[in-house]
Amino acid sequence: MKMQPSQTSLSPATFTINRRRFLQTASASLALSALGAYGLDLVNQKPRRVGLIGCGWYGKSDLWRLIQVAPVEVVSLCDPDKNMLAEAVEIASQRQKSKQKPRTYTDYRAMLKENDLDLVLIGSPDHWHALHCVAAIEAGADVYCQKPISVDVLEGEAMLDVARKHNRVVQIGTQRKSTPHLIDAKKQVVEAGLLGKIGHVEMCCYFHMRANGNPPLQPVPDFLDYELWTGPAPLRPYDGLPHKRWWRTFTEYGNGIVGDMCVHMFDTARWMLGLGWPKRITSAGGIYVQKEGKSNISDTQTATFEYDHFNCVWQHRTWGASPDPDYPWALFIYGDKGTLKASTMRADFIPLDKKAKPIHFDCFYEREKYPEDVTEKDIELNAAPATRRHMLDFLAAVEKRSRPVADIEQGHISTASCILANVAMELGRPLVYDPKQREVAGDAAANKLLRRPYRAPWQRPEPVGS
Repeated sequence: MKMQPSQTSLSPATFTINRRRFLQTASASLALSALGAYGLDLVNQKPRRVGLIGCGWYGKSDLWRLIQVAPVEVVSLCDPDKNMLAEAVEIASQRQKSKQKPRTYTDYRAMLKENDLDLVLIGSPDHWHALHCVAAIEAGADVYCQKPISVDVLEGEAMLDVARKHNRVVQIGTQRKSTPHLIDAKKQVVEAGLLGKIGHVEMCCYFHMRANGNPPLQPVPDFLDYELWTGPAPLRPYDGLPHKRWWRTFTEYGNGIVGDMCVHMFDTARWMLGLGWPKRITSAGGIYVQKEGKSNISDTQTATFEYDHFNCVWQHRTWGASPDPDYPWALFIYGDKGTLKASTMRADFIPLDKKAKPIHFDCFYEREKYPEDVTEKDIELNAAPATRRHMLDFLAAVEKRSRPVADIEQGHISTASCILANVAMELGRPLVYDPKQREVAGDAAANKLLRRPYRAPWQRPEPVGS
């Protein structure tokens, strides 16, 4: 593929180079030039004081990526699991420049009461995001919050209101917007008009990621404050550590595969195509195959997000095989001149014109620059470069007091749309959400489901004017 002069600063080569390697080098060049665009003086910048709420797998992963790219001081860590907290303290003290051990807390309210944090990272389970985010903002911090931003629609509206009221920067962990090969695909295919007229978008996930066991009830271990871990959610009988995958299999804490995986791909589609709120949302599905375990999230589901000129259609199955083995969790944009396939691992433009050349985009890694990636436990190597860029974009927005690439408003639209898909599936009818009125037009039953009840004594944040 011949790159356009405006797309790369590489000088013309006089030797033959492998096409895939060329594309990978081009992606690296674009990514590095993008870093300069952040305009950050990371060498002379005063270290920002950072706290992390939720020291599980992804909370720690986000924190390690931040430490890799910025002179921060991790001063506070919070988690109701003391073992998880101890592990995070040890690694943080090894990784950060000062080698200091952060303070530890089991209750986020005690951590935020110190009022000494510039940045707060939120890696807690979904049912905690709203309370943690609102409290961090009110404590004067800018926030990096994992997706989805909330477990119900009105939580998201409240979070957005609080962020705007206090003029805080809130970056959501939808880091596909900072993924080098997807940025390239957006520029070189979508924005270049190679797809022609776009008439359909498909999104999917066929990973077997729905935990569906039948563990027995057991005593809560002394290192876990299960009451505090549960917080505002319903208190399930304790049947083992809820971390990583187990909590996601229950609607008490999240919104299933749609709330976890569709958020990423739908957000990516909206970013690539410049889409706002969908006009109408429909969904159907249920537990059709995996009926043997405790899991109460759907194992099969289709959701349709309608726009003026095309629909974005989501499909997941947590059983069976993917129809495209190279793209088991992916986004497909169909135009009358070609198709763009995109995932976290790769992207391909397939033109309809047989004379036109297809374009392949490889995932970009940084093993040489960050050799610690290779030995880090449970790291998503393909996502690490994107998260680093996402953190830099977050820091640039904090410095400039501007909106980051994954601003909370965009995270809210993607999250709420996916939550509404589950509501539509539960009610068995299409929903039209009015973001100005913050209600589903003419549907009292749906509006009741926009707000989940909180378990006492926790009080839910409410949108302004509610």
